[in-house]
Amino acid sequence: MSGDLLKTFQEAYRNLELLPLLDRKDLDRFRVDYGNDIIEELEQLVEDSPSGDGKIIFTGHRGSGKSTLLAEFARRCVDKYFVVFFSISDTIEMSDVNHINILFAIAVNLMTEAEKNQVQIPESTKKAFYKWFATKTRSEEEKFEAETSVGFDLFKLIKGKLKADAVVRQEIKQEFERKISELVARINEIAASIYGASKKEILVIIDDLDKLELGRVNEIYRDNIKALCQPNFRVIYTVPIAVLRDKFLRPLIETETNDQIVTMPVIKLFNKGENRLAGAVPLVEATDILCQILTKRISSQLLETQTAEQIVIMSGGLLRELIRIANECCRICWRLVRRQPHQTDLKINDEILDQAVNNIRNDLGMNLGKVDYGILQEVYHQFARNDPRQPEFLDLLHGLSVLEYSASNERIWYDVHPIVVELLKEQGLI
Repeated sequence: MSGDLLKTFQEAYRNLELLPLLDRKDLDRFRVDYGNDIIEELEQLVEDSPSGDGKIIFTGHRGSGKSTLLAEFARRCVDKYFVVFFSISDTIEMSDVNHINILFAIAVNLMTEAEKNQVQIPESTKKAFYKWFATKTRSEEEKFEAETSVGFDLFKLIKGKLKADAVVRQEIKQEFERKISELVARINEIAASIYGASKKEILVIIDDLDKLELGRVNEIYRDNIKALCQPNFRVIYTVPIAVLRDKFLRPLIETETNDQIVTMPVIKLFNKGENRLAGAVPLVEATDILCQILTKRISSQLLETQTAEQIVIMSGGLLRELIRIANECCRICWRLVRRQPHQTDLKINDEILDQAVNNIRNDLGMNLGKVDYGILQEVYHQFARNDPRQPEFLDLLHGLSVLEYSASNERIWYDVHPIVVELLKEQGLI
């Protein structure tokens, strides 16, 4: 019986991986119906792009569910558009992402998707594309004859080099740094060939750009947003939510994208300030959504109902934190079953949750300094920051210690992550 219990916790632990739902199988198993209004907003911006080349910025906290929602949105668009949906982290080493290799990655993934879907690009055109890619990535010596299968292998090779070979990335940067127009022209040629063969307009969706360090994001967008907006087709770029609080970057992004910015909000569990009241009860609809996410991943036999509700509250309404806390609870139970193999009725209860929260709290507190605590104290009391563009505040926002909330007919407001609130109490600041 204990063996069955161990296997059940192991399965729950696997179900609680901090990964987006990208595969159809995972979506069918775990996705909860929410975010349809965001999908509708994206659909409207894509559909209404006046010249078919609109650039959309999709933002939100890390772990708010953007990747899962974009995957679902991409699936809904495939009948009408030639959709290329890829993660920048699967193509390029994240510490080395720049505007040039983002554009090069678009070109590579356009051709990869065309090969995958057997788009009938004229043979002479394909050969010219293969030759160009091979030359630019030092792969000319590799076999890249006209056959489709060999062409597909070439792009797998190029993807591998972009991901693992810093020398190749540097050479691409040097090649196009002063002639970005040549790279954009080639991208547009590829897109035009795909459109001519498929009769579908192009939609490129680039995920995980929001997971870059803020310094890297600043470098990419501050000086190079115009280059990223040059391809002659629709592109959705993801950016960290902290970027849109930067006094220099936001106006640039708004201008170049015609203010086509969509934000994935944190699920609001309490109206502003209500969580400070004794006996405050979270909003029913929001709680139900998050509890559904838990029950799809953890058997009800393993989780006390009241503890599930507390996990929801401690998450602050952020999906990533919900999964992270539940995952830590499963790890603790997994170890307890191994230590006491004869028990048969172990469940995730409030005591287990307290241990999990304590572990996560210790992790969160390691990187907080005096200035950070001062900012957090101010946010806790005022639900705002006097200078929301202060770099230290933006770092706390990017790192999830501060969460941003909004709703229809409401101004944006901020609150401290519920687990970080415990750190403020320990410091005697609240």
